[in-house]
Amino acid sequence: MQRVFILDGYIDEPTCLGVPPYISPYPRYIAGAAWDFDPQTQIIYATIDQIRNKTSLLDAADKSDILVVIAGMAVPGRYLSGYPVSPHELLRYLSSISKPIKLLCGPAARYGFGMSGGRSVTETQVVQHIFDIIATGDAELIVFNLLKNKLNKDAVDPSLCRSNPQMIQHFAVKGARIVTQHPFFPQYLITEIETYRGCSRSVTGGCSFCSEPIKGAPSFRMIDEICSEVAALYTAGIRHLRLGNQPCIFSYMAHGAGEEEFPRPNPEALERLFKGVRMAAPDARTLHIDNANPGIIARYPEECKKIAKSIIRYHTPGDVAAFGVESVDPVVIQKNNLKATAEEVYQAIRLLNEVGSQRGANGLPELLPGLNFVFGLDGETKNTFALDYAFLKKIYDDQLLLRRINLRQVIPLPGTRMSQTGEKNIRKHKAVFQQFKRTVRETIERPMLQRLLPKGTLLKGVYAETYEGKLTFARQLGSYPLLVGIPGLHPLHQFYDVKIVEYGYRSLTAVPFPLDVNTAPRETLEALPGVGKKRAIRILAKRPFTTFTGLINALDDPTVASTIKEYIQAD
Repeated sequence: MQRVFILDGYIDEPTCLGVPPYISPYPRYIAGAAWDFDPQTQIIYATIDQIRNKTSLLDAADKSDILVVIAGMAVPGRYLSGYPVSPHELLRYLSSISKPIKLLCGPAARYGFGMSGGRSVTETQVVQHIFDIIATGDAELIVFNLLKNKLNKDAVDPSLCRSNPQMIQHFAVKGARIVTQHPFFPQYLITEIETYRGCSRSVTGGCSFCSEPIKGAPSFRMIDEICSEVAALYTAGIRHLRLGNQPCIFSYMAHGAGEEEFPRPNPEALERLFKGVRMAAPDARTLHIDNANPGIIARYPEECKKIAKSIIRYHTPGDVAAFGVESVDPVVIQKNNLKATAEEVYQAIRLLNEVGSQRGANGLPELLPGLNFVFGLDGETKNTFALDYAFLKKIYDDQLLLRRINLRQVIPLPGTRMSQTGEKNIRKHKAVFQQFKRTVRETIERPMLQRLLPKGTLLKGVYAETYEGKLTFARQLGSYPLLVGIPGLHPLHQFYDVKIVEYGYRSLTAVPFPLDVNTAPRETLEALPGVGKKRAIRILAKRPFTTFTGLINALDDPTVASTIKEYIQAD
């Protein structure tokens, strides 16, 4: 019996997220490959955060036959519940481990370690000497062959890639149960599901900075294969799913994919897919999507409207279709072969607003666009920032809703055309970029948030993750969840319903609902509209209250009591 240790150092790719609360397909496919070879294989899974907190967990890794490390940030991100492993951490944790065959996979193996937006990657060579195999191919196939060849690493091709998606159909199902070893399982773990790999725009080279076109034309997984994997995850206990591992969900099974840059969407296939996933996971509490190509939506509005309606029919509210806008500057669009013009992006935003802006059961609109902008691209000038701002201002002035505006600096990846441009424009426009971010936050993002979620809006099911000072940070599960700051220290790792009382630039301040004024911390009471520090002290001194009238009498202003009535429970 072989022993395999999977160390999840987290990945963040253009089409796949594996940073908590997400678990990517990587560990699931790898575990499935090992169990497919031998169902008796002993597999231990651990996250880099578990190792950071308890290095003795590596004792099991030192006793294993194969140690697989999943790592790499190919796109810049902001994280709350974990952060991708750095090459220096791998050197510190793994240098003394000698028994197992050590294999590095993920973006770190293919391109190097992206550490932050606006910086070139740290080359894989930094850690190469502590690994036996740098898996630039598909790790699940390499692990399977390693086991098949009795751990003879010289008999394994580290660049081996699957020739079709059917090669992983058994791995995906058999590896589903590895999720039970994740520290966030079951209530706060979202599984990222792959529907296809490759980019339809690879026929023209794709976007200059993106690694997805390197994978070639789209290679679609079959609907029944995806649903079988979802059923296995659901049986294992997973209740949160995201069909996020693809460049554009609206292009799944599209007609002409691989031949045309903008293939015609297939609404019937998307209807069958989402219906099948919902049948496989009938009580899924989260079912969301991720990437969508605004160029596709603008070109095929009727087909995409049908697809959006199918998604809404089976998903859970608060869903986000992330548009890779990158820039609306025509010069930047042309030089970097971006996917859509400003007018096309605008039309796609309007379409999703028409179909998905109604408020859902969890307090958020059903399905809205999010916009990703990338700075530092070839052709960028100071005028680029002015054009991008004017575009965002038009969206806001036209009363359209966005769930998210993501402003980031590019990571120039080896193998992409962006690697030739490098950090030149990033350095040149660093100050302009920082000022642009501040202006967008103050004049667009915050008022957009106020429009999206007015004060008093009830948000259901936010999960308390961490403390910062006397503030409890919580988020709903799903695509690009809004950060909710709850004043006061409330028990972590629990779900709360909250009502909004104030706004940050990219976050909300809210209080648990209904708030029990007899037990609420002082900081929470202070956050109630009109209460503040002095009235909170008065409430603390005179509680417990058995009636709302008692609370009214404790306050110096009856109108304040009337205002907070919709937030509290006083009996």
